[in-house]
Amino acid sequence: MDSTLAVRPAAAADRERVVRLLGDSWGGTTVVVHGRAYDAAELPALVAERAGALAGLLTYEITDAGLEIVTLDAVHRRGGVGGALLDAAVAVARGVGASRVWLVTTNDNLDALRFYQRRGLRIVAVAPGAVDAARVRKPSIPLVGEYGIPLHDELTLELPI
Repeated sequence: MDSTLAVRPAAAADRERVVRLLGDSWGGTTVVVHGRAYDAAELPALVAERAGALAGLLTYEITDAGLEIVTLDAVHRRGGVGGALLDAAVAVARGVGASRVWLVTTNDNLDALRFYQRRGLRIVAVAPGAVDAARVRKPSIPLVGEYGIPLHDELTLELPI
C-alpha cells in the first residue's frame, strides 16, 4: 500500500468528499469568520490524498489582502497532512503574487495556534467577541470550545511571503 501523500487542487469529482469532510469538521459547509459567511464547498481548495483516500482539505480565497485560508482539516492529525497543505497554499499564494497567507482561528484552538506558529505564522490581530457575533449568523457554533475553553474571540495569523 502506497503511503505517499499527494496534494493537488480539488476537482469537481471531489465535491462529495469535500462536502462530507466540511460537514464532519465544521457542522456543514458554512463557515462564519471575521463577520463574513463563506460556503467553503464553493471556494478553491487543495486536497491531500494518501493511497487514494482523502487525508485533508484546505479551502481558501485570494483577494488583494492575500491568500486567506478559510478551512484546514486533516483527517488524522500529526501525520504531515496539515503541513503539506499549508506548504501548497503558500506555493499558490506565491504563484499569484500574493503578499501574505493569512487566516483566522478562535481563542480555544490551542492546537492550531501551536501548528501555525511553529510554521512561521504570527498573531497580528485579536477580535474580542467576534465568535459571539458569528454565533448570531451560525447558532450551531458552540459556547465552549476545545479544552473546555469558552469560545469568544478570533485571532488573525499571517505569514508574509
